[in-house]
Amino acid sequence: MFRTSPGRRAILGLAVAAALATSVAACGSESGDGTGTGAAPAASASGGSGGVDAALAAKVPADIKSAGKLTIGTDSTYAPSEFLDADGKTVIGFDVDLFNAVAAKLGLTTDWQSADFTGIIPGVNSGKYNVGVSSFTINAEREKQVTMISYFSAGTQWAAKAGSTITPDTACGKKIAVQTGTVQVDDITKRNKACTSGKITIDQYQKQSDATNAVVTGKDDAMLADSPVAAYAVKQTSGQLALIGDIYDSAPYGYAVGKTQTDFADAISGAVQALIADGTYKQILDKWGVSAGAITAPAVNPPATS
Repeated sequence: MFRTSPGRRAILGLAVAAALATSVAACGSESGDGTGTGAAPAASASGGSGGVDAALAAKVPADIKSAGKLTIGTDSTYAPSEFLDADGKTVIGFDVDLFNAVAAKLGLTTDWQSADFTGIIPGVNSGKYNVGVSSFTINAEREKQVTMISYFSAGTQWAAKAGSTITPDTACGKKIAVQTGTVQVDDITKRNKACTSGKITIDQYQKQSDATNAVVTGKDDAMLADSPVAAYAVKQTSGQLALIGDIYDSAPYGYAVGKTQTDFADAISGAVQALIADGTYKQILDKWGVSAGAITAPAVNPPATS
């Protein structure tokens, strides 16, 4: 995700290649409340593999502990990070699997709520969501609003129709698709300002699935998104799209919690570290084919340069 700048990301909401063959009309609908739940295992004092870590669970805010679950805001149009399953309601993806495991370490279940990407951080601040999990790129602007916990690393990657000769450096005069509110919007805007002739037509879409579909159908010449999202889009379009250029501007993804919830942030960071140590983290990333973005040391509010 590099989602936004303050921003992010990705592909087919339903992640079904057949949907693309029929113009991806059914992709990534957010009209319903996409939900998913994760059950916490029985508590154990040691917090070993698969168990609750009592020391970390003790840092969970009392109101959340009492509820026994975390309400999570997510933009479920960003495969393979977070997107809707074939039922059009259940949120799935590597972000979902990983944070369900984080919640289980803290003795909590999860309630995933689909939301517009730009409304998630305000929702965290208002108390609507306990956590924002939506491939948020950690940057200085976001760290002014919320406390962020790193758990993954991604860069920007371009994709175009297979056989296209366009590159990131030859986008002037072309139509480029991007998701609204992402760091990629800033990226393509800067490139457009540098064009001396033939300005870029920047088509912004509320859903990454719509941006992807615009390239598949030929409406736009190329798109740029977070690297795992672009790679997954290529895979799901059965060869209709291809990656172009190299990954660049890598930065960490972060979970978002309230600005003053530092103990809770420490608990989440500790849970990610425990999952790295017991091998669960690697298993989840391998399952979704995104292990290239693995990190070894999650951090609370790591230094951000932009």
